[in-house]
Amino acid sequence: MSLDTAPPAEVPADMPPARTPSPSAVTKELIAKAGATRRRKAAQWKLRIGAVCTLIVIIPILLAQLLPLPDANHQDLSARRLPPLMDGHLFGTDQLGRDLLSRVLHGGQVSLTIGILAVVVSGAIGIILGAAAGYFGGWVDTVVSRILEAQMSLPLLMMLLLVVALFGPSIPVITFVIAIAQWPEVARLTRSMVLVEREKPYVSAARILGLHRIQILIQHIIPNVIKQATLVVLLLLAQAVLLESALSFLGAGPQRPFATWGRIISDGQDYITTSWWMVTLPGLVIVLMVVGVNLLGDGLRDRPRRKKKGA
Repeated sequence: MSLDTAPPAEVPADMPPARTPSPSAVTKELIAKAGATRRRKAAQWKLRIGAVCTLIVIIPILLAQLLPLPDANHQDLSARRLPPLMDGHLFGTDQLGRDLLSRVLHGGQVSLTIGILAVVVSGAIGIILGAAAGYFGGWVDTVVSRILEAQMSLPLLMMLLLVVALFGPSIPVITFVIAIAQWPEVARLTRSMVLVEREKPYVSAARILGLHRIQILIQHIIPNVIKQATLVVLLLLAQAVLLESALSFLGAGPQRPFATWGRIISDGQDYITTSWWMVTLPGLVIVLMVVGVNLLGDGLRDRPRRKKKGA
């Protein structure tokens, strides 16, 4: 028994062929690429702006001894409180006729020296103690964690003022005090990263090969976390400069004849209504420095990592 099938209907010649629905042009891959591109561009802009702001401050400070500037401590009472761009004084003069630009640049050498030394010391202490607490655990982790909690519960500026009052406002004391105040942030980050690293297969392989625990920590774990910890140390440079300026402003910074940024602002605060440049221009230099360093740190942190070949 055969079944008769109806012949297929003829399609008119003038009718266009049916179109299959095309997939959406926006895919998850394109969205991910667009997000990564935005993050990469934002990181690049942060790096560029941060580098420009930082170099604008650092280069003149490094070249302060070579620039044709008056002595930072030379007084000329006949040229007191001259406004900017008057008689060859780009930043004007202060209440004793001293060139303000020269004092800002030479004071920046002291402030930056204290800040850089402080972050180097705090970074070394934080990385060593944080790595030991995260890797060894046990009583080492307990002791370091309790010290961290105790120090972070204290008011920072009051603690700094107390230590400076006890030991004197010298440059080594201020450097050490700022370093002690900043190491907990580096130690906390290092400890958290080491806790992750110690559970990875390469650590187990190193133990099987018979390497000592300290050797594994120094040669294998710390090199893998040092880059991220260094970014935090860079961000702490801005905080160290601000802490030194705050101590100098309150009279607990390096004593005369050192002209730090905080002391320059403190000396000019009584004349802020009549001689605005004595406070405003040094303050803008500090702001430019802090913003530049923070943008550099954020840009380095947000920069996408390059994949190794063959990975």
